[in-house]
Amino acid sequence: MKNRYFQRLRGIAAVLLAVLLFGCGKAAQENKIRIGVSIPSADHGWTGGVVWWAEQTRKKYSGADSPVEIIISTARDAGEQVDKVENLLMRGIQALVILPHEPGPLTGICERVAGQGIYLVVVDRGLDRQVQNVTVAGDNEGFGRECARALAGKLSGQGRIVIMEGIPCPVNSARVEAFKAVLQDYPGISVLDSQPAYWDPEKGLKVMENFLQKYSELDAVWTGDDDVLLGALRAYQESGRKDVKFFIGGAGSKAVVRKVLEQDPLVPFDVTYPPNMIAEGVEEAIRGVQSGDTGKGRTRIIPAEVITPANAAEYYFPDSTY
Repeated sequence: MKNRYFQRLRGIAAVLLAVLLFGCGKAAQENKIRIGVSIPSADHGWTGGVVWWAEQTRKKYSGADSPVEIIISTARDAGEQVDKVENLLMRGIQALVILPHEPGPLTGICERVAGQGIYLVVVDRGLDRQVQNVTVAGDNEGFGRECARALAGKLSGQGRIVIMEGIPCPVNSARVEAFKAVLQDYPGISVLDSQPAYWDPEKGLKVMENFLQKYSELDAVWTGDDDVLLGALRAYQESGRKDVKFFIGGAGSKAVVRKVLEQDPLVPFDVTYPPNMIAEGVEEAIRGVQSGDTGKGRTRIIPAEVITPANAAEYYFPDSTY
């Protein structure tokens, strides 16, 4: 009888302990800073790098004692991204870090986010109306300038070049205009053509095929993007031509940085546009929520840096998907 009584007491104590632990765990979970990260799906190399860095940041804060919970949401297009931001709002996020597919369709939902007092960090591509607390972006003008200066140096100020642009948008315009502005100081370099390749390797291949048919001699190609560079390089190698001296991309992809590291003569350097800016965006959101500082209108620019054989090892991440 006494044993049965003590067994019941032990059972009740175990239940109370479980409830207490569950309650503490639930409270700890509720006290976490919940951050939503809304990014495009890995539809090409650079966005694949963005997804990879977002995952690395989530792993960094994945411990039970971490004060932060990170929810990553990827979307194939702007419409799906709007829907998924709606879902993040329903999950009670305190901050949103967003890399918009397109500025126009995402501006409205971001205005709603800001209107609800949620800390908003916009990464890479701006919005039609500036409602964010903080902007984290690459130096697009610097990207174009550094590519042009380094290429002009490699060409000793003389040569015939073609340009492959990205998606028509402010980011692309800033890069191309800065690139061309630098070349005004090098009258011996002629820009024969400039066509959009939409930051896509297959389009890069097609545009390069057209350039090779149109121009019998070329000295260099600026693709403005590492994915496009790989497509253009493939078209050139398949053509059997030997006249092009250099292919210059940009963004610091693993494949192209490795070419620089191994001193591929066709790819002498690269210029950074780091996908880890999404991780910087998350850190900005954490600081903003913890400090209570709105930081309204603040912009943080990640500088463009030239990757050469001498420093390429610092930019080579073999485990990265980009």
